[in-house]
Amino acid sequence: MSDFLVHVVSIAFIYGILALSLNLQAGYMGLMNFGLVAIFGCGVYGAGLVHYFGLPVFLGLPLALVLAVAMALFFARLGRRLSSDYWGIATLSVAEIIRIFATNLEGLTGGAQGISGLPLLFAGLRPWDGVARLFLFGSVLILAWWLCERLVRSNFGLGMKLIREEPQLARSLGYDIDHIRSVVLVVSALLAAVAGVLYAHYLSFVGPELLVAPETFLIWSMVIVGGIANNRGVVLGAIVMQFMMAYVPFVKDYFELPSDFVAAARLVLTGSVILAFLLLRPQGIFPERIGDRHEH
Repeated sequence: MSDFLVHVVSIAFIYGILALSLNLQAGYMGLMNFGLVAIFGCGVYGAGLVHYFGLPVFLGLPLALVLAVAMALFFARLGRRLSSDYWGIATLSVAEIIRIFATNLEGLTGGAQGISGLPLLFAGLRPWDGVARLFLFGSVLILAWWLCERLVRSNFGLGMKLIREEPQLARSLGYDIDHIRSVVLVVSALLAAVAGVLYAHYLSFVGPELLVAPETFLIWSMVIVGGIANNRGVVLGAIVMQFMMAYVPFVKDYFELPSDFVAAARLVLTGSVILAFLLLRPQGIFPERIGDRHEH
């Protein structure tokens, strides 16, 4: 297996975890979260800060999880005061504020230069370190998929779908919408934080360019392509989109285009794919499965 293929699949597996995280919110709860990158940032900077201040590496994951849960609860608090449309705009604003802070707080986050030199996972296993990381990322993705499936097929998941479709009916039946929203946001935040820690140690670098808004919309494209409210579909969407992004530089080289083409083409590709699927196949490759059995 070539190093390039291992790299692309590894990144796709990490984004698959992020797609599952977003799918819990948008697919099953109807929460239009455009600030997922802020929670993802808690993961990458959790790992980065531990390295930056010379603390033991294993503390990166707990710190990332604590930061992500705090951010999720803050988002949940905003949701109590804002309608769904305004909440989506607010999450996008919060994500951008966090990116600006990360860019300017040089003494804490490394500023625009970021934090480099994070220890690479399984570095001692060369030349099989890439395969070891691929196995780890795949295992975490499978575990995340299993957790999401268990959640959405439970009675709790049934309540999530009812709140998405008929919030007033759900409230009249005794569902605590604020509590369920908070739980879903916390669970999805934990997944995003784990993905962030893995990504930080895979790149050996953390910087504010990882928190830009296009990253959020790339994750949205994965969910839309694969099939919103279908966990299997969003994982496939992550793999499809990541392979499309990975081959953009080859197109640039083939046509001898300037280097700026890559970043611009990826933005255009993300927007075009979202628009095409929304217009031509809004249910995605794998539509939501209606009438699934729920476990008690």
